[in-house]
Amino acid sequence: MTAPLHEANPTGAGRALPDTQQGMRRRNLARVMHTVSAEGPLSRAAVATHIGLTRAAVSTLVDELVRAGLLEELGPERPGRVGRPGSALAVSGNGPAGIGAEIGVDHLAVCAVDLRGDVRARAVRQGTNRDRGPEPVAAELTALLRQVVAEAEQQGLWPAGLAVAVPGLVARDGRTVVRAPNLDWRDTDLAALLPPELPPAVDNEANFGGLAELWLGEATPADFLHVSAEIGIGAAVVVDGRLLRGTRGFAGELGHVPVRPDGPACACGGRGCLEQYAGEEAVLRAAGLQPGENRVELLAERAENGDEDVRRALRGAGEALGIALTGTVNLLDPGSVVLGGALAALAPWLLPSIQDELSRRTAGRTCPVTVSRLGSEGPLLGAAHSVVRGVLDDPGAVAGRR
Repeated sequence: MTAPLHEANPTGAGRALPDTQQGMRRRNLARVMHTVSAEGPLSRAAVATHIGLTRAAVSTLVDELVRAGLLEELGPERPGRVGRPGSALAVSGNGPAGIGAEIGVDHLAVCAVDLRGDVRARAVRQGTNRDRGPEPVAAELTALLRQVVAEAEQQGLWPAGLAVAVPGLVARDGRTVVRAPNLDWRDTDLAALLPPELPPAVDNEANFGGLAELWLGEATPADFLHVSAEIGIGAAVVVDGRLLRGTRGFAGELGHVPVRPDGPACACGGRGCLEQYAGEEAVLRAAGLQPGENRVELLAERAENGDEDVRRALRGAGEALGIALTGTVNLLDPGSVVLGGALAALAPWLLPSIQDELSRRTAGRTCPVTVSRLGSEGPLLGAAHSVVRGVLDDPGAVAGRR
């Protein structure tokens, strides 16, 4: 069977195609692309067997995808197969690429991912974006974007689209940052500030992290809660292989769930939010350390070396995380909780407290807590791969663009 078409992502991947002859052709093109992407290299005959179409029909579809530069022929299949060998097909290493970008509180990052899922170009700028207006941040991001696109084009790639991860609430229009407390941005039309030749799909960084886990993670169930952290803490709720977005697209704001209602004030306007106990800066304060570069590495190194103040701060953060996660686990009954972002590197010292709180507060139900192998790369990779998924889900839409 061909790979399923997953959640409709911000680039439009997975959107319903019209039930017409043209719509059927585009759906079949997508089935071929997903099959070769998931199972390839494959011959035309093998693709036909996988998706249940005639060899003649598949050959016509494959020819179109090869002409568009989305598939390539590698030559005769390996020897030892019965019958006349066919030409093995693979997803092209050239052609369309997904451009992903991330605006973090203390960094900017851009990467280009080809249709095979390989990162082909990358650029990062370290430095705080806190208390900077959207315009200068967008200008710096634009410079990084042009650098990555130029490097990708030198390798025979061209940008199929751009997706941008941000640490804040994003409207359903996929372009407006409604509120990013840790950047102090409100009602910002980010798309209007980025290059018009590459219109972006903007989404919350935790959502892109969750999609990366869905597409690239190891043995992740179809229902899970992905929790990621930088300065703030966000979550993506994935149900039946799709993001749960909520009415306004704001689902997953775990960092602003109050764990102690009479606690310290938060940038969101509330009090006692999870971020005030388990965000990076909160953990540093509790450990008696000053904010600076390589914060997570510093915490992990100190904890590994037995620094009891750091270990105590991480136990407290894990306890707060466990309390905040309890409500979501009780309400949604996910298959697992996945720790990503900075939390992944600190998991050895967070997990015991998180699991203790969940065990005590979830009526004995088991909800495994695992650690993402993607770590802090999740949001950036999820953004780039969302564009790639858009090409796989509707290759007919990009076939005539180059």
